[in-house]
Amino acid sequence: MASTFRLGVVAAEPSGDRLGGGVVSALRARLPAVELRGVGGPELTAHGLQSICDIHDLSIMGVEDLVRKLPHALGIRRRLYREFVSDPPDLFLGIDSPDFNLSLERRLRASGVPIIHLVSPTVWAWRSYRVAKIRRAVDRILVLFPFEERFYEARGVPATFVGHPAARETSELTKTSARADLGISTETKVVSVLPGSRESEIRHLAKVFAGTMRALALSNAEVQFLVPFASERVRQQFRQLTSLEGFADRVTLVDGRARSCLAASDAALLASGTAALEAALVGCPMVVAYRVSGLSYRIATALASTRMVSMPNHLMPTPLIPEFLQDDANEQNLVAAVQQLLDDEAATQEMRKALGAIQSDLNIDTNNRIVDAMLEMAPPQSAG
Repeated sequence: MASTFRLGVVAAEPSGDRLGGGVVSALRARLPAVELRGVGGPELTAHGLQSICDIHDLSIMGVEDLVRKLPHALGIRRRLYREFVSDPPDLFLGIDSPDFNLSLERRLRASGVPIIHLVSPTVWAWRSYRVAKIRRAVDRILVLFPFEERFYEARGVPATFVGHPAARETSELTKTSARADLGISTETKVVSVLPGSRESEIRHLAKVFAGTMRALALSNAEVQFLVPFASERVRQQFRQLTSLEGFADRVTLVDGRARSCLAASDAALLASGTAALEAALVGCPMVVAYRVSGLSYRIATALASTRMVSMPNHLMPTPLIPEFLQDDANEQNLVAAVQQLLDDEAATQEMRKALGAIQSDLNIDTNNRIVDAMLEMAPPQSAG
């Protein structure tokens, strides 16, 4: 009889939690018994994880979050280390969240726990010195984009390109099917607005995104807005920070279903991050914006080796997605950029074509590739 496969996992962001849910589902299809321990959100909880904390407690973006959340996050990391060392899992899978996971992974690896890290931090774009830390922390890094595998192998870090699970998950999602699912007419002009999944993102972007919607509503009588939220927590924060008075009947707040909202849309305004990739995978033309505190921005620009922040621009031969950062992420710029997507059919078709190539490149059997790597590294008795 096969023994239980004991997996330690930390997914401290909603996007990582979604990735983890797909991986565990594929793992359970291969193994009769899987035990989960660590940190995750609703997706991993649905697969049996009893997370030791709320993932929002570990979601740190910018200096202000660092000051407010760091002591608690460090306490959680110390607890995870103690528990995994005293009762080691067969494998530890750190999903994204490199600032939290890599230090934990390095210490666990030194104690003999096999380590796989899923999702590369953007070391090729900024803070490239982290490559040395990654080399010490992991036995293998699983990367979502083809160029990242080449980047790591050239620097002596074992890496495997696994594709992106969202590509396969969205491959059959069309504008027609998404609108039918959401009850939206095929004739309606739709703009999706995604101000982020982190509390700090909502804090910096909610008001300017709401103001952009207001201005677009005034100049486009036919446009409807979809605003999907990753959790009730960020939805409530958005409502507290913004007023939709005067155009609330044009705005639909949606619980989850971001991919369907993006697929149903003629254009999107969104915070840089996972949403930009998901928009790319469903072929939705987009405008990307991002704001952090002034200090965080100065630090980031000092350490950056590229000025592009959205992943789709890095995956295109020629970057086509408008990006507005910090002070440039203002209503005037965002309204003009979204309006151009609504008005310029030639530009949007060019962007859609480039986005379609990204979908094709990333659409492989990602979850099973990840499981293959996990079982190759796991002790033989665990893999059954």
